[in-house]
Amino acid sequence: MIFLLDDPAPKVRLALAEALAGCEDAPRAVILPLAEDQPEIAAHIILCSCLLTDSDLVDLAAKGSDVTRMLIANRSFVSRPVSAALAEIGDVPDVLALLENEGAVLSRRSLARIADRLGHDAEIRALLLDRDDLPSDARHALVEKIGTALAGFGLIQAAVGTGRVERITREACDVATISMAGEVSPAEMPALVEHLRLAGRLTPVFLMHALCTGRVEFFAAAITDLSGQPERRVRSVLSDGREAAVRALYETAGLGADISALFTEATMLLRREAKGAEDLLSVSERLLSRARAAGNASCQSMLELVERLAIAEQRQTARSYAVIAARDAA
Repeated sequence: MIFLLDDPAPKVRLALAEALAGCEDAPRAVILPLAEDQPEIAAHIILCSCLLTDSDLVDLAAKGSDVTRMLIANRSFVSRPVSAALAEIGDVPDVLALLENEGAVLSRRSLARIADRLGHDAEIRALLLDRDDLPSDARHALVEKIGTALAGFGLIQAAVGTGRVERITREACDVATISMAGEVSPAEMPALVEHLRLAGRLTPVFLMHALCTGRVEFFAAAITDLSGQPERRVRSVLSDGREAAVRALYETAGLGADISALFTEATMLLRREAKGAEDLLSVSERLLSRARAAGNASCQSMLELVERLAIAEQRQTARSYAVIAARDAA
């Protein structure tokens, strides 16, 4: 069999590959050269042979062609190390095949790497966003990529205007991120907050919207990250600290005097409010009314942005409800 590896006739080597692909005790001295042969010959070995180790497959992916990587991605079982290699060096077609392969085991790190490298591709984004195990920071990065892609469409820019498109997409991304923050597990929350901070997303408007809509876990994690204070102390101050302590905490987190006073007022209102959704949403409206009465232009401007985000989120909730109701009725 080793002698046949040098046969100049491809049909001979193909017949050898077909015969040995499913053989569990075939010699590796034959299997490995066949796996590096012409694609139509190598396909039988790469797809079917159980004798190829993870190291073999990683080496094949590294030095092989895109066809080789596609074959590896379509194996009935792709281990975590092999998936990680494909996530690192694969192109869109083979990574698509990997994501669609139910036998592929992908770590959260590999999913995040795919999102970072190939998140610009619409099909890749769709497959990643459908996965429950996609890390929250990678999910947010994909949401941002969707917003960027939509904002870049010439037809949309011509119909709506560049400035308005940027505002709409920014608000849509913020609403999506807030919704995401309400579903993230406590273990993932610090990573999401860190990602948003590095992306410049933890703005006063965004934080106020999170506070006013009751995303308490996310808001506490964000203030912990921004202030550098221990999490236990931050939660204690937010839940029952005195007004001066709450304001000092917000100023430690980098919020200015006027803004920290507004956040403190919102916190005190939330403590007195019932925990229903309607009451939580009314906090921003109450704060806006007080800012208008006091003639505080800077706070008023920020709260108007918060109000727009709240309205956008309510509209998205209504759309989702309508879709579900229509589906149930059908």
